[in-house]
Amino acid sequence: MYTDNRIVLTLDAGGTNFVFTAIRNCREIVTPITKQAVPTDLNQCLQSIVEGFEEVQSRLEEKPAAISFAFPGPADYENGIIGDLPNFPSFRGGVALGPYLQEKFRMPVFINNDGNLFAYGEATAGILPEINQALLANGNTKQYKNLIGITLGTGFGAGVVINSTLLTGDNGCGGDTWCFRNKFYPHLIAEESVSIRAVKRIYNELSGENNIYLTPKDIFDIAEGKKDGNLPAAVESFSKLGEAAGDAISHAVTLIDGIVVIGGGLTGATKYIFPALINEMKNNLATFSGLSFPRLQMQIFDLTNKDDYSAFLTGETRSVPVPETSLTVPYNCRKSTGIALSRLGTSKAIAIGAYTYALNRLDRK
Repeated sequence: MYTDNRIVLTLDAGGTNFVFTAIRNCREIVTPITKQAVPTDLNQCLQSIVEGFEEVQSRLEEKPAAISFAFPGPADYENGIIGDLPNFPSFRGGVALGPYLQEKFRMPVFINNDGNLFAYGEATAGILPEINQALLANGNTKQYKNLIGITLGTGFGAGVVINSTLLTGDNGCGGDTWCFRNKFYPHLIAEESVSIRAVKRIYNELSGENNIYLTPKDIFDIAEGKKDGNLPAAVESFSKLGEAAGDAISHAVTLIDGIVVIGGGLTGATKYIFPALINEMKNNLATFSGLSFPRLQMQIFDLTNKDDYSAFLTGETRSVPVPETSLTVPYNCRKSTGIALSRLGTSKAIAIGAYTYALNRLDRK
């Protein structure tokens, strides 16, 4: 676990409510405070943000080191400017939210998107250190430094950490997967098949219904036989999401080559999503000459499966002799990666990501 005695103020920014807290040593140290978001009125929205941070700060015995939080994009996160948000109409034209808060509180302010901070939290204090510790405990010297964080919910979020550094990109677009090409509809973005709206759409298409009030939880309950409805359609709606996500994640893993961790509200349906997702990633691609290759160079392990996780930790290492000497060196002869579920939980991972990102930026100055 990442440890540091500095305090960072954080915010979970939703379209309805803002939830404020303070973190030290990757742990919440105050009871969260909730304020109304007021996305249609800029002055009231900014007032809610300021009041929330002021109330949290008033409960602390020492001055925080920074403010750091996730806020929806499009945005120029490096300069703290929030752009034209669909669900925050009062921000149209761009709002310099970071500089505004920096002037108000006289401390550094860092803003990023939730996908990035989810990935950073999992890389610094979540699944990545957990996996690396488990590998060493099993006598496996293999260590992972790269991570792709995926959130399945309202949208198809993602973030990438490479060698312990968050990939933001030259334009703040690093790690975006939502706009990958859709496997089922090549003229559409991947998010149209990897999102809450996709689950609802597919269920209605397959069942022949047109129930706009069904939630993913309702569809999950139908799949579980706990609610009346079309059970096969419910199962398939999550399976299709898994297949589309697996296709997009495969492209990302080809470039990034690291552990994949998945979070978000739809992970409650993991039992229906993961089999299709893993199967897609294990699929083959061919050449014109008829040769067939696994679409990924590394072997894929489902780390939610006990047997797969055990095999992943064991690895395949053997000793190879050094020519013309009596020496041998270890040879890790299996390329492998794992697909895991968030251990921290999405909200906590984002908060810890915001915390560690702020401290990292402060230390680089």
